[in-house]
Amino acid sequence: MTGPDSRAVLRAHLVASRIAGDIATPRQENLRNAARMAEGREHYAFGLVPRRRWTAPEVVDVMVERCGLVADPSYLEGPDTIDPDLTLDQLERWRSRLAAAAARGERVLVATGHPTGVLSIHLQVVAALRAGGATVLLPGTDWTWPWDDDDWGGSSSGRSRPRHVRTVNGVHVLASGGELLHTHAAEPMRALLAALSRPPDLVVADHGWAGVAAEAGIDTLAFADSNDPALFVAEAEGKPIVTVPLDDNVQPHLYDPVSAFVCRWTAADAVRIA
Repeated sequence: MTGPDSRAVLRAHLVASRIAGDIATPRQENLRNAARMAEGREHYAFGLVPRRRWTAPEVVDVMVERCGLVADPSYLEGPDTIDPDLTLDQLERWRSRLAAAAARGERVLVATGHPTGVLSIHLQVVAALRAGGATVLLPGTDWTWPWDDDDWGGSSSGRSRPRHVRTVNGVHVLASGGELLHTHAAEPMRALLAALSRPPDLVVADHGWAGVAAEAGIDTLAFADSNDPALFVAEAEGKPIVTVPLDDNVQPHLYDPVSAFVCRWTAADAVRIA
């Protein structure tokens, strides 16, 4: 899964699976979340502090440039797009950085706010990093947080169990009892970083897990959907993050070609980062 042929094959898969190209996330949701991020709402900030005040149209412009949303500002409702070539460009940057992490024996922390969907990629990244010589960090933490629907991107359905961090084969996720939870929150990653004696060399993550790491100045590889602009804005501001645009919650098996593309690196990939 390296070279121009593999890129063409993966591009076709991204479009056919709607990981990129014509996506399921509607235009109106993308515009709404861009506005909410510009307003400074915590749930849409992912633990990031913008270096300046962004307007909603400016955030949308970033999303057009870095994600591939429809560029027409008068287009307000209907289907939207992610440019598969932008997805591939960023995945190639991921592959080079992962190769360098393995070659250098770096300390890597992996986490996801999507325990469905892209968790499948993170699990394969962990396996490839370990096989390549990197150390996948497993910081212990007794952090817990009471349930608060307003801040966590999920629904409690009346449950009151506290949330905590659970590790699934090296990938950190938010959990409550026996359930793995979707979250945008920053607090879990802050707890993990606080549990370490020194920062990791690299973080592979999404949502608030990625935002907190990039805000702390840690090299970060991230995924983000078209309705999650904060990580793209962070990259535009020059923070140390590489954000791959994709639909982050299609059926997990559909990400297998993505995992293969980023995990089957060569020595030449590591040299590009050195």
